[in-house]
Amino acid sequence: MLGASDTAWLTEPTVTLPENLPDYRTPDTSPRMIAAEIYRGSSYGPKHPLAIPRVSLVVDMVHALGWVDGSSYVTGPVATAEQLTRFHDPDYVRAVMQAERDQILPEDMMVKFGLGKNGNPIYPEIFRRPATAAGSSILAAKMIAKGGIVHHPAGGTHHGLRDRASGFCYFNDPVLGIYALLDSGLDRVLYVDIDAHHGDGVQIAFAEDDRVLTVSMHQEDLWPKTGAIDDIAGGMARNLPMPAGMNDDEMRYVLYEYLIPLALSFAPQAIVLQCGCDTLAEDPLSKQLLGNQSIWEVVGTMTKLAPRSLVLGGGGYSPYGVARCWSGVWATINGIEIPAVLPITVENILRVIKWTHSRGRQPDDTMFTTLCDPWRGGTIREDTRERVRRLRGYGV
Repeated sequence: MLGASDTAWLTEPTVTLPENLPDYRTPDTSPRMIAAEIYRGSSYGPKHPLAIPRVSLVVDMVHALGWVDGSSYVTGPVATAEQLTRFHDPDYVRAVMQAERDQILPEDMMVKFGLGKNGNPIYPEIFRRPATAAGSSILAAKMIAKGGIVHHPAGGTHHGLRDRASGFCYFNDPVLGIYALLDSGLDRVLYVDIDAHHGDGVQIAFAEDDRVLTVSMHQEDLWPKTGAIDDIAGGMARNLPMPAGMNDDEMRYVLYEYLIPLALSFAPQAIVLQCGCDTLAEDPLSKQLLGNQSIWEVVGTMTKLAPRSLVLGGGGYSPYGVARCWSGVWATINGIEIPAVLPITVENILRVIKWTHSRGRQPDDTMFTTLCDPWRGGTIREDTRERVRRLRGYGV
């Protein structure tokens, strides 16, 4: 924990970018993307919000745009049981493995471990898919041990608990990635979560670990309905529940008036950024109104504030929104100029998506032909300003 002398930035907001903002990126630490083919054919089931393609779309789009090659794209491994039990209970890991093998579990095990219950279905890849996300976060942490950035769009399963599945998340890959960073000798890791849902599993894991500061900005009153502004857990958690209807200008306000000053005060050796994009206006599971530009702005800025950055995915339940946003995340961390109009090969990747979710919205044509949303700005509401002021009062 830092003292009062370290929190001099706790003053009335000015909405200005700090001078001499550091940029740790160098040619020797060029960004890399980690993904795997298991996501291409895997689905939680036809009626589940995660019935949609996500990671495979991002991989296909960045390849079609010529933004990755053999030196920048890495295939993620499946985590071993030993690696998973660095955080998860061994009995729970065995239960997930048994669920994949048998495609069924006794009722008492389903209740105990949250498998086959509450949006966490038993499906063919129930072990291998989340274990690949976990293995990829562990590998990514090792890849950036000496510096660099890794984009891991399948990561960000922030609800997973030590001994049960929760919120579509079976293994908590952000926790396992952070543990790998700590195991490499780091002792100041900043976890920033901009998903529409509270990053409860990560907060619980590190609530009393003064090596890890967890920050979650999420929509208030959205499942799991935790993460109140006065919830600092054991002292190392900060929560900013935002009112519904958040726009791009409000996201920028939070970035400049809270996230940047907090990072500069905490001086992390690594930043783990969970950039779930279920805050996009077209997403069916939240009531936020963001465009992808403000998410890219958070990513582009925060990855300049530490020598190591692990950029994860997270929530996102419109396949068009996810594919465009996370492809743009990759462009952002590489400094790639985003084209005004997508090549026809990339446009066709988006047009062939079949999305039949009951809350799905048919996109307008610009979502097929462009990557960048218009800036969805608006009023910075007094409610938003007051919440940021209150949170700043907790310091670091």
